[in-house]
Amino acid sequence: MQIMVNGESRELTVATVAELLESLSMEPRRVAVELNRQIVPRAQHGETVLKDRDTLEIVTLVGGG
Repeated sequence: MQIMVNGESRELTVATVAELLESLSMEPRRVAVELNRQIVPRAQHGETVLKDRDTLEIVTLVGGG
């Protein structure tokens, strides 16, 4: 399946947002995910199925002061 992640085309074999984050070695608690311009709540990462030509934006949350 071909999807766009942060403006970069990727060929993937994963099925869900949670699997994608794991394959990218991203900590789910430290990112926000937008799928086709809709925020995906963290509680739904495991059940949100990716489809061919989906577009995702993944933003890493950084704390500081």
